[in-house]
Amino acid sequence: MPELPEVEVVRRGLDRWVIGRPIAAVEVHHPRAVRRHLEGGDSFIATLTGRTLTAAHRRGKYLWLPLAEPDGASSGRALVAHLGMSGQLLVEKPEEPDEVHLRARFRFADGGRELRFVDQRTFGGLVVEDADGDGFPPRLAHIAIDPLDPGFDEAAFTAALRRRRTEVKRALLDQTLIGGVGNIYADESLWRARLHGARPTDRLTRAQVADVLDGVRSVLAEALAQGGTSFDSLYVDVNGQSGYFSRFLAVYGQEDRPCPRCGMAIVRESFMNRSSYSCPSCQPPPRPRRSAR
Repeated sequence: MPELPEVEVVRRGLDRWVIGRPIAAVEVHHPRAVRRHLEGGDSFIATLTGRTLTAAHRRGKYLWLPLAEPDGASSGRALVAHLGMSGQLLVEKPEEPDEVHLRARFRFADGGRELRFVDQRTFGGLVVEDADGDGFPPRLAHIAIDPLDPGFDEAAFTAALRRRRTEVKRALLDQTLIGGVGNIYADESLWRARLHGARPTDRLTRAQVADVLDGVRSVLAEALAQGGTSFDSLYVDVNGQSGYFSRFLAVYGQEDRPCPRCGMAIVRESFMNRSSYSCPSCQPPPRPRRSAR
């Protein structure tokens, strides 16, 4: 599933190619693409046609784009997009052939490049929702801001993390605690912090939490610089280009390969119906808690 760097790369592409262009027509090619729009596909089309996307924002792994009326006034609503496992928002010339898994299309009044939502597995989706005075959909309010956001409160995050009785990797994947981090970047961040994902959060020192945040911030920034991580053709930017951070991964997907830091073979462990990767030397597993007598 696309994580913060991949979604941010798409947001930047939308900001360049789509914002400020009135929508002339909308097509829905598969009902699952708009299943979260409870008023139905016809309402989705009518709500967007003639309106303008005024900005491209991101909260965690979600994109949200406030809508303006034809006269320029705020409509009080926003287009919200989640890419799911395989969703793509592509900017294409109108004469380009349709993609096999095209789910929705946005044509613009200027007749230029159109926006297409392509989703092979149909886990992603689009929805128009009410927004507050700043164009923010309140339904996304439970998703925490990410550590690259200037408003991220490091002290509050540290206190919240250390209050929880869970494993540090589970905490990093909790979008109500910290936004945008998924399985790939959690593993990479913990390797940089020299912590095993099963380390209990209530046993972490403030210095260790700072190391985790440093790891998260550095790996996200480096991934952004490389356009994100692409293992296959399912993640691409709005121009169909893959990201190249997979070439720089230290542990994720590197089972049996040498750790870039110490040379020990990377190991894979089962975790929440997925995989975790770590270095057994740099990231020793925690000792079990002593049972109360």
